[in-house]
Amino acid sequence: MLSEYDVIIVGGGGSGLAAAARALEFGSQVLVLEKQPQLGGTTGMAIGSFTANGTSLQQAAGISDNADDHEIDAGQFAASEIESHSNNELRRFFLGQTAETLEWLRGMGLYFHGPNPEPPNRVPRMHNIVPNAKAYIAAFQAQILKHKGTIVCDAPVVELVLEEQRVTGVVAQIEGERKTIKAKRGVVLAAGDYANAPEIIGRFKGNQFKSIEGVNPKAGGDGHLLAENVGAQLINMDITYGPELRFVPPPGDPFEQLLPTSGFLAQLMGRLVPLLPQFLINWRIKRLLLTWQHPENSLFDEGAILINADGHRFCNEKDSHGREIAISEQPGKAAYILLDERIAAHFSAWPHFISTAPKIAYAYVDDYLKLRPDVSMAGTLEEIAEQRHLNVADLHESVNQFNEYVSGQQTDPFGRVKDTHPLQGTRWVLLGPAKAYFTTTEGGVAINQSLQALDENGTPIPGLFAIGCNGMGGQVLWGHGLHIAWAITSGRLVGELLGKNMRTVIS
Repeated sequence: MLSEYDVIIVGGGGSGLAAAARALEFGSQVLVLEKQPQLGGTTGMAIGSFTANGTSLQQAAGISDNADDHEIDAGQFAASEIESHSNNELRRFFLGQTAETLEWLRGMGLYFHGPNPEPPNRVPRMHNIVPNAKAYIAAFQAQILKHKGTIVCDAPVVELVLEEQRVTGVVAQIEGERKTIKAKRGVVLAAGDYANAPEIIGRFKGNQFKSIEGVNPKAGGDGHLLAENVGAQLINMDITYGPELRFVPPPGDPFEQLLPTSGFLAQLMGRLVPLLPQFLINWRIKRLLLTWQHPENSLFDEGAILINADGHRFCNEKDSHGREIAISEQPGKAAYILLDERIAAHFSAWPHFISTAPKIAYAYVDDYLKLRPDVSMAGTLEEIAEQRHLNVADLHESVNQFNEYVSGQQTDPFGRVKDTHPLQGTRWVLLGPAKAYFTTTEGGVAINQSLQALDENGTPIPGLFAIGCNGMGGQVLWGHGLHIAWAITSGRLVGELLGKNMRTVIS
């Protein structure tokens, strides 16, 4: 490892690796420093949808699309009070770059199925990578090694070097030693979000949310703090996707994680997926729904209850915000959804689904029973309690208490109202465990369209760039596939910007 590089990138997830791969294509000397023992970040955990407009895959499907329409549609995903905080100018700029990014990825040998629909997008824009987001990481790593970039894992950056108001390098903890490494052209912050950073969440969103976990347990907001320490402006830090209730994946790697992400088999899969019958594609997506997805609130509207690992009810299940906080305070920060015979039958056919990828696939009770061996079904509460090691007496008490409220004998101790059906029957289903999670965070460093970090006055901080979740720039990116599209697009753009003064592009 050298003591000086053209570009230093802090973070080895999707955005950082994209930046490294692109800068190396222009002949730059690039160092990637990753805090964890392996590359990937939150991108490496994702399904990998890439939402874009004006793409060659859209054109091949006879779809006419453009960034102006996409910007309008992107603004319809979030509630108005959240969308009103969005930097729409930056978001429109980003969306105008997505097609070129997708072609760049396809040029690396990555394969996509789609485009697929996702309302309120007026046309299909969701391009699904084959087989999952790990393919991005594998392709970027191959490009970086091919062009002789340097990757160092287990190397947290603990400080940015600031000389005469310019960021000139980093201080990293490598093999137990603090090492100062200089960057000739710039330092790029690509260290992910702060979904699992309780102190940052508490500071900007409120202490009541500090006990809620992030989907990525390693998302500690390190890049945000590094930027703030040298005077960068942080914006929209109180805007998060979640907390929301999500099923915890069953033990072991899900099916998609076992599929090849590179080489001949991945290429073969990429060519075969468009030829597969739609029911097989839906089956694959349904597997993902059952592995890691949120249950619909309509379950609780219909009468389902939440119980903790002891068999107790503990909250008003219809109060989504209070519910998530209450779940995070239970043993193991987890809960289970109890359905009786009537509710289970209700959520066994369209239009009453438990979870969904809109307009693509829907998951019902029988899907969970068939494809998730950890979901319990039994004829009695005693059998359910035995299967999941719950206290039988406490479970009975929870059901009886709910039924007394429904019958009018007492008010619900947790404040539920307007339930009319008691829990009863000879078929009981227990879904879960489920936890309350922050999925992504929208707060980040203020940036301009050159990806430069800005201070409180909106002035660029020389030598410092922010991309991906570190450099959200005030955008609100609700909807599937926009965060990954931004991560990789912002990485491509900053890599190109920092490498563009090299004379030739390396093939």
